[in-house]
Order: sequence, then C-alpha cells, then structure tokens
Amino acid sequence: MSGFVEKPEPIEVPGLTHLHTGKVRDLYQNEAGDLVMVASDRLSAYDWVLPTEIPDKGRVLTRLSLWWFDLLADLVPHHVISSEVPAGAPADWAGRTLVCKSLAMVPVECVARGYLAGSGLVEYNRSRTVCGLALPEGLDNGSELPAPIFTPATKAAVGDHDENVSYEEVARQVGAETAAQLRQTTLAVYGRARDIARERGIILADTKFEFGFAGEELVIADEVLTPDSSRFWPADTWQPGRDQPSYDKQYVRDWLTSAESGWDRTSEQPPPALPQRVVDATRAKYIEAYEQLTGVSWA
Repeated sequence: MSGFVEKPEPIEVPGLTHLHTGKVRDLYQNEAGDLVMVASDRLSAYDWVLPTEIPDKGRVLTRLSLWWFDLLADLVPHHVISSEVPAGAPADWAGRTLVCKSLAMVPVECVARGYLAGSGLVEYNRSRTVCGLALPEGLDNGSELPAPIFTPATKAAVGDHDENVSYEEVARQVGAETAAQLRQTTLAVYGRARDIARERGIILADTKFEFGFAGEELVIADEVLTPDSSRFWPADTWQPGRDQPSYDKQYVRDWLTSAESGWDRTSEQPPPALPQRVVDATRAKYIEAYEQLTGVSWA
C-alpha cells in the first residue's frame, strides 16, 4: 500500500477544470484547451506522497525547468506557452504555474543514464545489463558509463514503481520510428545538459524526460532536469564505489529509514511528518542546485 498520506482537495478556479492531482503537480485545463500545471511543494519518497511540504520546492522546479527549456530549445521544442497565473487563481500559484500546449503524450518515461546508480546499479549487479543493454565488467556504484544509454520505463500510477523496459518493448508499444526519435532526442538533450552541468561543477548522473506530439512534432513536456527528475551529484566529491551525495531529497530518505523516524518502510503504515531540520536541509539542497546550475541567487 502506498500513495498520498493526505491527498489534497483540488482548488476551484473560475474558467479552469481540474484534471489530475499528481505526486507534485496539479493539472487543470483552461477554456482555450490549454493545460495549466501548478507545481506544489509536495514531496514523494518510497512511493508515498509525504504529509510535510518543502517550502519553495514547486517554485524551484518551475524556474529551473524554464531555464533549461530555453537552453534546449534548438534541440527540441517545449510545451510552455506562458508562466502567467490565470485570473482568479490563488496568489500562491505565482512562480509555480505553467500554461502549456495540450499534447498527445507518449506513455514512456525516457531515461538517460551516464553513470551507474539506482535501479540501473541493481540490474547491473545481477546481470551486467541495464534495461537489457550489456555493460562491461568492473563498473561500480557511481561509475561513469562508457557512453550514455537510453533506458526507458513505463509510467506508473501514483504509489507504484515505474518499470524499466527494453528499447524493443518501447518500439513495440509506440512504433519503431517514434522509439528511435525518443532515443535520439533523449540522448541529445542529456548530452547537452550533462556538459552544461559539468561546467558548473555538477555531475548529471541520470535524468528522465516526458515527450508528447503536437501534430507530427515531438515536444518535451512536464518538468525537465530538476532535482526531482534527475540525479545531480557534486563533481568535486564524486568517487565511484559508494553512494554519492546528491542535490535532492536524500535527507528525507535517510531520515525516513533511520531509527529516529520510527517508520517501517516494509509496513503498510504511511510515513510520519518530517522534522523541521529535515525540511530546512532539503529546501536548502533544492535551492543550492538551482543557484549552482543557473548562477542566479534564489533570493
């Protein structure tokens, strides 16, 4: 059992129809048929959306996504129309709202990996493969791969794991031409972002993208290259053979699995509220990632 500890009620706004409440984002549609995405401060860990929010997290994700969309526009168009808050919406939506094109979404999480970590490390240790792709012997936790790889996953409902699948399975589901386009675009965007991050002292270990079609045109959607969708590591402390420090919710994961939290991850009980020091440390990591990547002060 997993999902929301406390699922929020959707906010009613004149002229908007609520479509979906996700782990982090609330999705609406306006009268013109455009989508309105609102990034909340919710945080998920171990398949649960936690009862404690991280202040400013939704604004960090939104502002960082917009920064990346601009840098990647020559590689792939994005879905953002504007960041204006719809009339009648709560003041708190400022800085966390994107008005976006409605796309025919591709039901695939497009993951690019340049380093070995997470579920890729688990599979590699078992079979020396990741998503069925053979990798050389001798790699370790955090090792850089010989070349970036495309390791897609199927999208899961809230509370479920995304499931890694082979490229061949993606081609079967969406067609060979679309699968090839997804792989090519994913690796091109990852390569550009990896180089930009590296110049700023950050390793982009892996990341996931979502794409949709506007007519015949492939468009990148949702968020992009944020600490929620990517594994960012400080380059100056990178050392294969161990877990790497990261710019994300690792403080939260560590606390939840500590004796102090009193929570049994294997039980069906929801996780507890986070202490303030964990909230503060997590917020600081999100802001640090934004500032180091963009070179712009959050304040």
